[in-house]
Amino acid sequence: MAEGPFVGAVLFLDKLGVYDVVLPFLLVFTIVFAILEKTKVLGTEMVGSEELPRRNLNSMAAFVIGFLVIASSTLVASISAIMAKMVLLLALMISILMLLGSFEDPSKMKKGFFLKGKTKGWFIGLMIFGMSIIFFDSMTFDGNTWLEIAFGFLAEYWDNSFVGTIVLLGIIGGFILWVTKGDGDSKASTPTAEDDDADGR
Repeated sequence: MAEGPFVGAVLFLDKLGVYDVVLPFLLVFTIVFAILEKTKVLGTEMVGSEELPRRNLNSMAAFVIGFLVIASSTLVASISAIMAKMVLLLALMISILMLLGSFEDPSKMKKGFFLKGKTKGWFIGLMIFGMSIIFFDSMTFDGNTWLEIAFGFLAEYWDNSFVGTIVLLGIIGGFILWVTKGDGDSKASTPTAEDDDADGR
């Protein structure tokens, strides 16, 4: 089957190293620069009457960190794997929201369909859990991913009392957090002037 012009263009960009060098560098540079601009850890400077972060230092630091990252083929492979799998997770989440939105009353969706309450908390927890799995599955050590190493350890020492103790403590800790957590909406009552007058009588 003959390759189309777009397929050839993608393969050509791959040979140039766009996916292994340019895109990872731009991603790391953008994220690091945005964090430095937001946190202002490298200091600020006065521009007119406004106090702004030192963009020259922030851009230089982000530039150096980006080059250090792409110098490691292992880090570049991990970043590419994490971002690709994150897009799959995002597509899955959007598909679930589309299915849930199809059961919602259209009159209640004038501003869009959003998860609320405990449902939102559960989905956030699932996304964090999914991203953790993606991260451990993308990082490698001696040819094996961290996830494979963890599963191998559990499979080998599952009957060990140490692993059983960790699992038991995790279950107990999760149950305690679930039982003792507050609603988040209740606020501590503060004494008012009327209460002070009543106490003084």
